[in-house]
Formats: sequence, structure tokens, C-alpha cells
Amino acid sequence: MKHHKMCKLYSLLSIIVVFSIVKTPDLLAQQGGDRYIRVAELGQLVDSVNVWGDINTAGRYLIPEGTNITEMISFGGGYNTLRGREAELDWSQVHLEIKVSRLNEDREAMEVAYFRYRYHDPEPVEMFDFVLQNNDIVTVQLRRKPSLRDYVQVIGTTLGAIATSLLLYERLRND
Repeated sequence: MKHHKMCKLYSLLSIIVVFSIVKTPDLLAQQGGDRYIRVAELGQLVDSVNVWGDINTAGRYLIPEGTNITEMISFGGGYNTLRGREAELDWSQVHLEIKVSRLNEDREAMEVAYFRYRYHDPEPVEMFDFVLQNNDIVTVQLRRKPSLRDYVQVIGTTLGAIATSLLLYERLRND
């Protein structure tokens, strides 16, 4: 009898874990950015640059030497507006953050350059002047203030998981 209850408890825990994974598709959608994309023409000198984050085509790029950040974002297909379940963004609330990480010449520390601006503002002039180098890491992130819908989704998911757990617990306890 005790073994039977332990099996039911393990089943309950398994259901809760699976439920939480199914409810977080963003974690599963972050896989698959491991590819090489050649933008430079054959015979051109190239730099290899990693591009991550909210960009349509993330990956490792072979770009012509002298490429700046705005050109790199264009090569990547621009900003990715469909993250997770977000089908519509209120662009007036969106802040863009671009971070370029680069190992210094002594290979002792990372140098980081940030470019932050609101979507409806002009791009910072420094983005056009910042030339990417070999092995730079470019991270693009769209940020926005949470809306009421975001809060309702989080609370609804949490309450659903708690209610399901309580119902399963009660059912197992009565058996």
C-alpha cells in the first residue's frame, strides 16, 4: 500500500514538471542558433562575429571587414518582434539594447560597448561608427514594460498549476 502511494506521488511530481515545461515555451525556443552565415563575398577579408538575441537570424556570421553594427543587424534580418507568444508589440514602449563584447588585445578582459535607445528615437550615431572586429559578440535585446496582459498570463499559469496540484493531491489522498 505504501509503495502504491509513493508511485502516485512520483506521478504527481512528474505531471507538475511536465506542466511547467509545457507552459514555458520560451526556454525551448532558445535552442538552434548554432550556424554559420556567410555574408562576405569569396575573396574578401572577413571577420567572424557571433550575433545573439532578438534578431531574426542569430548565429555566427562571416562578414566583410569594416562592417558596422547597423549593417550587421541588417544582415541578420532586423529585430525579431515575435518572441514567445508576443504577436503584437506596442513599439512606442520598446527599448532596444545592443551590446558588443570584445576580448581586449591582451586577452585579459572583455571590453563592452552598449547602445541603448527607444524604438521611435533615431539610432545612436555611434552605432554607424562602431566597426565590428573578429570574434566580437553582438547581443540584441528588445525590452518593453510589462502590460496587464503579461501579469494576467503569469498569474493565470501559476494559479492553474497550483489548482491542478491540489486536485491531484486530493484525488491521490482519497484513493
